[in-house]
Amino acid sequence: MQVILHAGAHCTDDGRLLKTLFKNRAAFQERGIALPRPRHYRQLLSATVKALSKRGVGPDSRMAFLDAIMDIDATEVDRLILNSENFFCVPKIAFNKGRIYPLAGSRLAYLTHLFPDDEVELFLSIRNPATHLPAMYAATPHTQFIEFLDGADPSDILWSDLITNIRQQAPNVRITVWCNEDTPMIWGELVREIAGLSANEPIEGGYDLLAEIMSVEGMTRFKGYLESHPEMTEMQTRRVITAFLDKFAIDDMVEEEFDLDGWTNPLIEQLTEQYEEDLFTINRIPGVELLAP
Repeated sequence: MQVILHAGAHCTDDGRLLKTLFKNRAAFQERGIALPRPRHYRQLLSATVKALSKRGVGPDSRMAFLDAIMDIDATEVDRLILNSENFFCVPKIAFNKGRIYPLAGSRLAYLTHLFPDDEVELFLSIRNPATHLPAMYAATPHTQFIEFLDGADPSDILWSDLITNIRQQAPNVRITVWCNEDTPMIWGELVREIAGLSANEPIEGGYDLLAEIMSVEGMTRFKGYLESHPEMTEMQTRRVITAFLDKFAIDDMVEEEFDLDGWTNPLIEQLTEQYEEDLFTINRIPGVELLAP
């Protein structure tokens, strides 16, 4: 069985991806793709991984977990999709000594112990630290930004460090990464990748995110264009999306501003440039696929 874990990151798609996946739940189930309801497994998943860190895996642990979270026969499932943005930790303790999600690698390693004979894959959305760090800070009870970062310098926080750590501690876990900034262009591909579908297979909600950031007129024209050009490839569709966003994007939905002491334009530019360089590093890490427009 393939076990797919979408673990955030925090302050990326804000649950939208899960909603789109659930629009396809019935169709997925017919193909052996299970999408349990999060309330059935999120707390249990966290508790199970914590327990595995203290003792070994029992012979019946895997089936006990699957039976507890599924409403269908686990033996009929080829692909299990789980979603938990708090799998690594909650936002208020996301940083430790300059590292983001320092327990990510060990927690994924324990997950592979639960599924020793299955293929475990991680799907992770990353985001420009220039906008990601302030957004995460706003989602915590911290009153001091430096306290939230645990004393770290924002420029020292790299996504490539997190992914390298995961690869070292859970080397058999395949990782798929994408930039939150790119999600409107790759939304349909992302849903298919998580579900294990082939390119261009029909899905419900493939343009859900695009509809949130594009005007009604723009979406109407975009859908009309798709209907009149049914043979477009995925790459051609992305180019069309980019062209329509240039003309019909809702400014308030694609522009972000943060009122944070010390968050100056030079720092934002520095973090953005560093983020773009970090993507090249991530793209060269073995076992990692970077989805991009």
